[in-house]
Amino acid sequence: MIHPSILRKQRLIISILLVLIGLTIIVSLGLGYSSVSYQRILPVLMGDGTFKEDFVLFSIRMPRIVVTLLAGMALAVSGSILQGLTRNDLADPGILGINSGAGIGIAIFFLFFPIDAGSFVYMLPAVGFFGALLTAVFIYLFAYQKGLGLQPNKLVLVGIGFSMALSGAMIVIISSAERQKVDFIAKWLSGNIWGADWPFIWAILPWLAILIPFTLYKANRLNLLSLNDPVAIGVGLKMEKERLVLLFTAVALSASAVSAAGGISFIGLMAPHFAKALIGPRNQLFLPIAMLVGGWLLLFADTIGRNLLQPEGVSAGIMTALIGAPYFIYLLLRK
Repeated sequence: MIHPSILRKQRLIISILLVLIGLTIIVSLGLGYSSVSYQRILPVLMGDGTFKEDFVLFSIRMPRIVVTLLAGMALAVSGSILQGLTRNDLADPGILGINSGAGIGIAIFFLFFPIDAGSFVYMLPAVGFFGALLTAVFIYLFAYQKGLGLQPNKLVLVGIGFSMALSGAMIVIISSAERQKVDFIAKWLSGNIWGADWPFIWAILPWLAILIPFTLYKANRLNLLSLNDPVAIGVGLKMEKERLVLLFTAVALSASAVSAAGGISFIGLMAPHFAKALIGPRNQLFLPIAMLVGGWLLLFADTIGRNLLQPEGVSAGIMTALIGAPYFIYLLLRK
């Protein structure tokens, strides 16, 4: 039973975050290489815009904003799951190598397989998921100890090792590719929000629409998995089954996000921490907040990054790394 005062606090925090996201969206709509006057945003949204204004807002800005929000939310929920599974505050889909696994899958698909333009957008999340899942399976096997089951701390160390190995493999794969394709992969690796078009939204939205509610449904299981093994087993939890299901969910969320947003790290690390600091460690309470914090963080980073150096800007992945790397070091020193 959650005390009503805690639920009121959660609703207040969610309301504040929604207002913050709304304000950031408005700022993001007006800023850019082709700026739109803030006085014209509402008329354009109501259908009273010029061809240029309609094109800038509906074909360029809004798809990018929606993709960025969805990717940030997915990464935040994925990071929350991984931190609960590993019982480690440093866990993140980028740090554990899951994003790298998705990247390898997408790079191989893009460089070496014939691509039909119509199905390319919808294939990317599936290809990224396959690469990330294969990586997660190997990480799981290396972190599994017979008789003791999955070792959470070992999972983190193995994941970091895989992340480094896959980064090296990526360099080998792209070293002999065509220049144009290498440029695309390089932008993907830097966390450039390249999938800024409506088809990418329809491609990743079903993944999130299914997996985020499923994670919220499993919130109590995550609470138990965050405790030590004897306690979780004592209340009748099937440890390995739940870990596999939730790991599968975290992998799918991460892969769907990076297929459109590129190699984004640290969102899955920071968002759960901020949410827990605001409302506490109970998953039913902090998961919705972490999801909104992740979406806002990535949107904020992308808005700042794309307006720093015109016209190309700075990739959102670089901006999140500039924020997240010092925070990661702080966590290392504190823990």
